[in-house]
Amino acid sequence: MENTVFTRTDRESVGQRISAGVYNLVIGLVLCWGFLVNWVMVKTIPYEAIAGINPWVFFLGYLAACFFGIWLFTSSDTPLVSFIGYNFVVVPFGLIINLVVCRYNPSLVLDAVRVTGLVTLVMMVLGSLFPRFFAKIAGALTIALLIVIIVELVEVFIFKMHHGIIDWIVVVIFCGYVGYDWGRANQIPKTLDNAVDSAASLYMDIINLFLRILRILGRRR
Repeated sequence: MENTVFTRTDRESVGQRISAGVYNLVIGLVLCWGFLVNWVMVKTIPYEAIAGINPWVFFLGYLAACFFGIWLFTSSDTPLVSFIGYNFVVVPFGLIINLVVCRYNPSLVLDAVRVTGLVTLVMMVLGSLFPRFFAKIAGALTIALLIVIIVELVEVFIFKMHHGIIDWIVVVIFCGYVGYDWGRANQIPKTLDNAVDSAASLYMDIINLFLRILRILGRRR
């Protein structure tokens, strides 16, 4: 997803440059931290505790936390502050994940995790090999995502239905975003803060991809 993280130049990036290996390692560690937090939340927070929250309070709190976290990590050039912003995104996403995965058999959830991991790896490789291609389709991805969100909201709240094809479209869109964000992450200056910020953007892509893949697998079984 387009934000100021991937438009940073050498002049705008503060902090000591690190090697490509360390840079990618930090991205991986930050991603693993987010996934670990989500796993702990699913294991320790009862579904009833989340489901009992007023839907409007939950929805507004979710949006507020996510947007604050995004603002924090995109506007900060301090790794610690960016990491705090990242966690403001990870926690509300973890609540959503908790509400979703409880509906499925644990083996199916593991299947979705495996498929998501493989798809993510493939898209990262493609993002590294063809960064220009993904940069060209970034605008189309954004437009497509906005259209899908509007269509899905109309379907759910007005027609009380959901077409499975939308899940496939969203999977394709976020596959594109993973390739795009990974390609761009390796084109900006390699600093510790940029690694954290890039991981935060990739985290949102991967979690959205996982939730849709889980729904598709669940429907097929």
